[in-house]
Amino acid sequence: MKYKLLILSLFLFLVSPVLAQKLVPAKWSWTLEPAKPSVGQEAEIVFQVKIEKGWYLYSSDFDKDLGPVVTTVTIKNPVGFELLGGLKAINPHSKFDKEIWNGTYTYFTEKGEFRQKIKITAENWKIEGLYDSQACSNESGLCVPVKGPFVIASSAAASDVITDEAKKKNPELSIEATASPVAPSESLWQFFWIAMGAGLLALLTPCVYPLIPMTVSFFTKQKGGKGLAFLYGSFIVLIYVFFGTLLAFFAGASFANFLSTHWIPNLLFFGIFIFFGISFLGAFEIVLPSGMVNSVDAKSDKGGIIGVFFMAFTLVLVSFSCTGPLAGSILIAASQGAFVKPIIGMLGFSLAFAIPFTLFAIFPGFMQKLPKSGNWMNEVKVVLGFLEIALAFKFLSVADQVYHWHLLDREIFLAIWIAIFGALTLYLFGKISLPHDGPSGKLSIPRTLFATAILAFVVYLIPGMFGAPLKGLSGWLPPLSSQDFKGNSGEVTVKPGSTGVVKYGDFLELPLGLTGFFDYQEAKAYAVQVGKPLFIDFTGHGCVNCRKMEEYVWSDPKVLKRLQEEYVIVALYCDDKTELPSDQWYVSKVDGQEKKTLGDQNLDFQISRFNSNAQPHYVLLDPRKEGEPMVTPVAFDANVDHFVEFLDKGVRQYKMN
Repeated sequence: MKYKLLILSLFLFLVSPVLAQKLVPAKWSWTLEPAKPSVGQEAEIVFQVKIEKGWYLYSSDFDKDLGPVVTTVTIKNPVGFELLGGLKAINPHSKFDKEIWNGTYTYFTEKGEFRQKIKITAENWKIEGLYDSQACSNESGLCVPVKGPFVIASSAAASDVITDEAKKKNPELSIEATASPVAPSESLWQFFWIAMGAGLLALLTPCVYPLIPMTVSFFTKQKGGKGLAFLYGSFIVLIYVFFGTLLAFFAGASFANFLSTHWIPNLLFFGIFIFFGISFLGAFEIVLPSGMVNSVDAKSDKGGIIGVFFMAFTLVLVSFSCTGPLAGSILIAASQGAFVKPIIGMLGFSLAFAIPFTLFAIFPGFMQKLPKSGNWMNEVKVVLGFLEIALAFKFLSVADQVYHWHLLDREIFLAIWIAIFGALTLYLFGKISLPHDGPSGKLSIPRTLFATAILAFVVYLIPGMFGAPLKGLSGWLPPLSSQDFKGNSGEVTVKPGSTGVVKYGDFLELPLGLTGFFDYQEAKAYAVQVGKPLFIDFTGHGCVNCRKMEEYVWSDPKVLKRLQEEYVIVALYCDDKTELPSDQWYVSKVDGQEKKTLGDQNLDFQISRFNSNAQPHYVLLDPRKEGEPMVTPVAFDANVDHFVEFLDKGVRQYKMN
């Protein structure tokens, strides 16, 4: 038994650093270019960041109110130089995130670079400051703050990047990442397939489908066979991709954040989608000038390669009244993402659109197997109209959330969607008709099944009016916190004090209507008072996986009940930039840096007490003792049963103490 205990002790001693350790996923270094500038000369501070594989680092050039931690560099008391402009990120990646942030952020993988221009004003100069950034993992779902000091001076001794002693004092701090963003290539692939789906839908509309006989008629008169047919399809793709390239050039990554978060473009997109939707419902047709269309069509009679090009151009123009809204929707969505996204979107859309026409040009006999034109094409168009109108309110919702207008809170948004999809259900079941509908007859089986699916979606939306989280639509709906009426989903039994006023409660809140604290000492005192264990949630405003844990795990009735009834909750935001009163500042024993903000102090507490620097990080403590956590802390884990077991172990341990 003694040997077993000795082996077990040695094992725990060896693995404990692995179970709880500070992560350093990104390492900063800095130089000055040129290294020895003269007085009056301009120079650049060059910050290089080496990022570990599987991690990414948020950049400095997106809206700081979006959510993720924006990289900042703070210069302390400039000596012998002056700043010229702001910090510049060099070629970061860009991504539009609908699910969590509803906006575009920029980031680096593998390596990052930032530059700050300065002008030397004296022989002796000293550049001293702090960098503050956040790295997140695509694999573990953790986010880690990466911050520290830097010094560059005119003396040779102080011009080193950083001394070994300083490195020991300041191991670059980091914080665990949350649900990391999907890799750009994956996101573009998803968007490509969505765009292809839109292209296939466009084929079924009444101003595109009838063009198939025109294509067949044209190519039966041409000499050149399959070669000209393939060229025809290629020209269709090139025309659409050309417009995508134009958009990418004029509205690339630097413009994407403006498009995704500013109220002007979002209201403009809202209006465009409403306009497209009403057009699809049959109120009016969107047509190009007839003179332009006829002029292009006349040139297609020349035959040969030139004729084929103008035939493709004629197809694009004639079908514009139906394809314009769909292609425009793809371009609007693409304009809020990476530089290549509009090109990828138009490539997917045009391929789906061009391939059938190419096949019919090669094999005209296929036309005999097509279903006849009829009222079903107008029905497809009407369905698209309802969908366009529903999507329009997503753009209005983005502007409403960013600027806190509270015009489209969650229940209002849901009521509008229920009304839109309810009307679509009635239309599909034949209970209402629109101007261009033909005589109603018996419902087809596909239409009946589709109508039933839309009705099921409406039924799914209705509980959301009473506070249901509707997890499947979390990225599309306004946050649950914007809803005035939440039914009983937010009721809690733990009340922090008789007045309900808690420290920092005026600007911080817990999710799901939970009541708790945002200061450790205050929460600990209350937990002792009510005789309950303490649930510490090390979290962050920019922590994606924190939000996913709250939305997918905490919201589960089994978890929510335990948090409400068996624990006192304290949420410690490790990235909050609120500067505390000067009498609360202190110098950390971990890195020797002065901690002035609420987030820095919470992070320092997490590192010094629990030897961890990543979020989300959940700790269960017995508030009556100053010992170790009652059970091993956990990080991101979307398995509800695992989290329930974690909470139950903590309660059992608390009762045993």
